[in-house]
Amino acid sequence: MNLPEVLLWRCLKTWRAEGFHIRRQHPIGPYVLDFYCDERKLAIEVDGAAHWIGERPQSDARRDAWLELRGVRTLRIPAQLVLSDIDSALDAIRQALLD
Repeated sequence: MNLPEVLLWRCLKTWRAEGFHIRRQHPIGPYVLDFYCDERKLAIEVDGAAHWIGERPQSDARRDAWLELRGVRTLRIPAQLVLSDIDSALDAIRQALLD
């Protein structure tokens, strides 16, 4: 796990007391999700700068579509947001879990 994922995991793993069981590095089909909440069918991906260059955006779109066909929503959080304003990142995740 990279630094943004480690920082996020420190917070997310405490949410179990609130009823959100979030797993890290969760395998599903041919993919490994950064974080996953099975109860809410939500994949949480922390995207660094590499996700916006080359073929990566198309690859991410195919992955998201594959997951969506299986009932899994994907929330993409920029790694820079986690590093600069983790509270906003956590708010976005909490909102997605509650939707």
